[in-house]
Amino acid sequence: MNAKHYLILLACLTLAACTLNSPLPADPAPAPPPPPVVEVIQAPPPPPDEVGPLLSYHQSLRRMSQGELLKELSGLGLQQRSPRVAIQMGMALMLTRGGGDLARAQALLDSVATSAEVEAAPFRPLAQMLSANCAEMRRLYEHADRLAAQQKDNQRRIEQLNEMLEGLKTIERTLPVRPAPGPQVTK
Repeated sequence: MNAKHYLILLACLTLAACTLNSPLPADPAPAPPPPPVVEVIQAPPPPPDEVGPLLSYHQSLRRMSQGELLKELSGLGLQQRSPRVAIQMGMALMLTRGGGDLARAQALLDSVATSAEVEAAPFRPLAQMLSANCAEMRRLYEHADRLAAQQKDNQRRIEQLNEMLEGLKTIERTLPVRPAPGPQVTK
C-alpha cells in the first residue's frame, strides 16, 4: 500500500471516530403533549313533531265534503279538550260554510295561541298563523258581502233609471209634433 491509500484510510478512520464521539444534544426535544381528550356529548333527541301530523290532517280535511266535515266536527266535539283537539276543530270550522264558523274557529285558535299551558307550547305558532288566516278570511268575506250589496244597489238603480228612460220615451212619443219653422221674413 502506498501513502495515498494510508491517507485515505486515515481520513476515513478520523471521520468514523468523529461520528462515534459526537457530543449529545444539550436538551432533548420535549415530547409532544398528549392529544386533548374530546368528550362526545350526544344531543338530546329532538322533541316529537307535533305540527307535521296536524298539517297532514288539514290536507285530509280539505278533501272532505261538507257532510264529512260536519261529521268530523261532531266526532272532535266528543273528544276531551286539549290544544291539539282545539286546533283540529278550528281547522274543520275554517272549511265549513256555516254562519259564524270562522268566528268560532278563530276563538278556538286564539285560545291555544294565548294559552299558558305547557301542553299548548308546540302548537302556539301554528295556532297564531291559523288565527290570523281566519281574521283575514273574515275580512275578505265581509268585503265581498259589502261589494255584493253595492252591486245589488247599483243594479236596482240601473233598473230605476231604465224605467224612467222608458217613461220619458213614451211621453216623447205622445207629444204632438211641432210644426216645422217656415221661412222667416226679414224686414
